[in-house]
Amino acid sequence: MIHTVMGAALLLKLFLAPALVVGSTLAGRRWGPALTGTLVALPIVAGPILLISYLDHGPGFAADAASASLRGIAVLGGFALLYAVVCVRLPWPLTLAVTWTACLAAGYLSALVHVGPVVGLVLALATNTACWYALGRLRTGHPPKVRPAWWDLPSRALATGVLVVALTTAAAALGPELTGVLAPFPIATSVVATFALVQAGPAAAITTLHGVLRGLPGFAVFCFVVALTAGHVGVWAYALASTAALVTAYALRPALPQPAAFPKPTALPKPTALPEPDLAPEPGTAPAHPASELIGK
Repeated sequence: MIHTVMGAALLLKLFLAPALVVGSTLAGRRWGPALTGTLVALPIVAGPILLISYLDHGPGFAADAASASLRGIAVLGGFALLYAVVCVRLPWPLTLAVTWTACLAAGYLSALVHVGPVVGLVLALATNTACWYALGRLRTGHPPKVRPAWWDLPSRALATGVLVVALTTAAAALGPELTGVLAPFPIATSVVATFALVQAGPAAAITTLHGVLRGLPGFAVFCFVVALTAGHVGVWAYALASTAALVTAYALRPALPQPAAFPKPTALPKPTALPEPDLAPEPGTAPAHPASELIGK
């Protein structure tokens, strides 16, 4: 049983979160960076972290961590807004340094404030709604389309996997409060926003982050359901929470670009009638001999 749990945790750490980040990236290439942000805002990284916490430390630990994650989601909304403001002015390494430092400081402070899941849900939704509105006013038009290099997807997967392993390895030492607050740490968000910034500029990064804020309510619903049900239904809480998160995300999904419609065929113009030829002889000329007379001659 111990080996089974360890094997499942290792698979989740090494494959699930990076694969979901890659899938979100591919969907964004087809339908735009806003959808990439919305998909990575779902619990594709924090979900495995909380599930691993359940497998390693039990339902009580997981429920407390999920409740604390609601405060971390509020911090994540602030991170998205701060990243959008800073990335216009600083290169991407400094943007990451400034926003990660602010996110870690805010996460630590929020871990010191203990509130229940209901208050945490209200705080997360209110904060992210305000950040979504403010970030929407910063959008700078449509981002340009770029052709990513061959190493784009492997690099995203590697960066996500390394960050997930580092955070889940430290979970036992951090305790449920810090684990929960840091579970929404912008791992996938940082990966997709930074790649968008480097490849297509601030407009693409801001559009991606606007999509992240659109998807965060689904993340908040996921954590809320886990916090309420993990101690009662065990691992099935994650199935219920995932379903609730997907329904919420679908209801708040961004409008996808529609394919260009083919023009309707135009009707061919009706043929105009040719004028009847005038066979009357001109004045002063002899009439033409009929065909019968010519044949007789």
